[in-house]
Amino acid sequence: MKKTITYFIAFIMTLHCAMSFAQTRTGAIKGTIRTSEGMSAEAVEVSIKGIASTMADANGNYILKNIPAGSYTVVARLVGLAPSTNQVTVTGGSTVTLNITLEASNQQLKEVVIRGGKTNKFSVKESEYVSKMPLANIENPQVYAVISKELMADQIVTNFDDALKNAPGIDKLWSSTGRAGDGAGYFSLRGFAVQPTLVNGLPGLTNGSLDVSNVERIEVIKGPSGTLFGSSLVSYGGLINTVTKQPFSTTAVDVNYTAGSYGLNRITADVNTPLDADRKVLFRMNAAFHEESSFQDAGFRKSLFFAPSLSYHVNDRLSLLLNAQFLSSEGTNPTMLFFNRSAPLRSSTLDALGYNNRRSYTSDNLTMRNPVTTMQAQMKYKLSDQWTSQTLVSRGSARSKGYYTYLFEGAASGVGTGVFARYITDQNSNTETTDIQQNFIGDFNVGTIRNRVVVGLDYYNNTALSNNSNYAGFGTVNPQEEPEIPENLTTQAADAAITAAGYGGSMRATQNVYSAYISDVVNITPALSAMASLRIDHFRNGGLSASEDEKYDQTALSPKFGLVYQVLQDKLSLFGNYMNGFTNVAPRTQVIDGTSVLTTFEPEHANQFEAGIKGDLFNGKLSGSLSYYDIKVSNVISSSTDVNVSIQGGEQYSKGFEAQFTANPVSGLNIIAGYSYNKSKLTNVSDETEGRRPVGAGPKDLVNFWASYKFQAGPVKGLGLGFGGNYAGKNNITDNSIVGVFTLPAYTILNASASYGSGPFTFGLKLNNLTNKEYYKGWTTLEPMAPRTFVGSIGYKF
Repeated sequence: MKKTITYFIAFIMTLHCAMSFAQTRTGAIKGTIRTSEGMSAEAVEVSIKGIASTMADANGNYILKNIPAGSYTVVARLVGLAPSTNQVTVTGGSTVTLNITLEASNQQLKEVVIRGGKTNKFSVKESEYVSKMPLANIENPQVYAVISKELMADQIVTNFDDALKNAPGIDKLWSSTGRAGDGAGYFSLRGFAVQPTLVNGLPGLTNGSLDVSNVERIEVIKGPSGTLFGSSLVSYGGLINTVTKQPFSTTAVDVNYTAGSYGLNRITADVNTPLDADRKVLFRMNAAFHEESSFQDAGFRKSLFFAPSLSYHVNDRLSLLLNAQFLSSEGTNPTMLFFNRSAPLRSSTLDALGYNNRRSYTSDNLTMRNPVTTMQAQMKYKLSDQWTSQTLVSRGSARSKGYYTYLFEGAASGVGTGVFARYITDQNSNTETTDIQQNFIGDFNVGTIRNRVVVGLDYYNNTALSNNSNYAGFGTVNPQEEPEIPENLTTQAADAAITAAGYGGSMRATQNVYSAYISDVVNITPALSAMASLRIDHFRNGGLSASEDEKYDQTALSPKFGLVYQVLQDKLSLFGNYMNGFTNVAPRTQVIDGTSVLTTFEPEHANQFEAGIKGDLFNGKLSGSLSYYDIKVSNVISSSTDVNVSIQGGEQYSKGFEAQFTANPVSGLNIIAGYSYNKSKLTNVSDETEGRRPVGAGPKDLVNFWASYKFQAGPVKGLGLGFGGNYAGKNNITDNSIVGVFTLPAYTILNASASYGSGPFTFGLKLNNLTNKEYYKGWTTLEPMAPRTFVGSIGYKF
């Protein structure tokens, strides 16, 4: 810890020494763009030729940063309108205000935006969440992929898991089960399991699958990110942050109906309106009703979702924002075959297993309800031209109520039988989270050097309440045999088995995490910037029902460093980073040589080194990145020669290459594509897994691709066509010298779509899994994926 602090201080001192050698004095230009009626104008490009450019936000605000001292012509452009030119003089070390008025009415402006639109519509170039400050992708030393609402609409995406197929290097391990503490689905990312646990950069736990109707975009942030996000909600491979839709200053309503295979019925509505004449109080409501059956012989899901959002722009300094999401869902949990993890498998291939993927081994009587509530409040206060205070409060509640079943392969004489026992429990649990953050975000010059800083304090609490029953045996299934008579899978039979198994007892467990962090992005020169970040995290685990082993506290430090050199300003950059993540490890009482011993462990730490290139070329028509990463996790817990005794000292290595790009080569054509290769292995662990690939690492090779073309003129104007899909290499879902290796074969899934827009109406058709490919996901489990499905939608905007 002392060595880390010393290195961090030395790095900061080195940066500030470098500052004194920088010769260019820079300033900034900021302001607001309005129409001739005084309304704010968004999506307007503001630029100084050859120096810098930016886009006005939803409130018409813009800022041009890192401008050398001198006199300039600032040009504001929007396709379809005459450009507005303005003269301004920039003084080093200061910010000049330049407000711009467009010679157009609000109605003309809306017509122009609709007609012109965004060219590279799958590209998102800036995020305020990845680094907890507004930072363009081209100047961020960390890699992240963004799945925009435009892309999801283009593909008629109706569930969160399908949306994530558009991010390079991520693959589903298993679907959301709805059981207590399990959260949404699990995915592999850079060789590690990860879940979508963040909403707008804050905790957003859910015990069911997330609804996409309120999603503005999904950010898949790569690499261990403990420095800014801690350890409780992220993994060493990265994190998934969902950004929700926010109110804006005009009135708009968008309704959509979607229907499809296997009883899919879905209705969504998006209503936005100002609540006062000055448009300072804005309200938006997104809502969705979703019902869908399974492609198997049983199974369904039904949900109702509401997401109100209210913003209040009090004055030029103070703004308030309140977001809420209410999800009520009921359904059967997905079919998964759990393989035995300690005895040799009877079969190691799909053919040998003999499973018919149309069998669910459940019934529509055995359902789970998952009500979820999340609330977020934000207050932003502009302390000065350089500093902003951001106060954030998040509350969440995710409940599991009902039947959960799973299938586990039994063993006889130490060998897998191929027969799966069904177990059932009555779940009655709730997970509650509270998060409070206070951030101070600065953008200022020290001498001639620009600094962008975030300083933050974070308190996180997770309380798990459980009154579940014990697990009860509830029959067996043999995938190679069809039952002669239907099984009695009624609620009465389930209740009888659960009653015999007994009450599981009451449990209340709590986690409290107290954190402080600082991150500074320093422009050593206009082309060269450096990021230095550090977090201290104090973790406490306990609760009313916690044993002495479970009551513990640990403290961890997590540093992060990055460099970016812009070969072409705002167009092409080289980057490198060192990033750290960590996991607090609980003590364990173990029997060693016949004596009960309480063993304590150090936190696990993951360290990543990464280098690559990012581009935003041809006026934004081509954006993307190439990168190579190397992650090493130390202090991994594994079994000793005595399988019941855990020791610390194992290591996990994960290294690989990623490529992603979005393109708009010609008007109307948009493309997004990605490729990833990952190599992972365990070392210094138990003999049965030594040198093997972790079963949660997913396939080594992944490819995603989607292209859509919309005709811009002629008799078919408004017609859109889309085509793409995913490739996944073979995946060892078990890999153990004792258990054996079960390999899922590689597969390619293709999809196609067609759409048409006429006035306020939009129509869409989509075929998923065109070739009706049979394929599976797994993580020591086997879960069948959907066959070919058809989806159709109709929407109306007014």
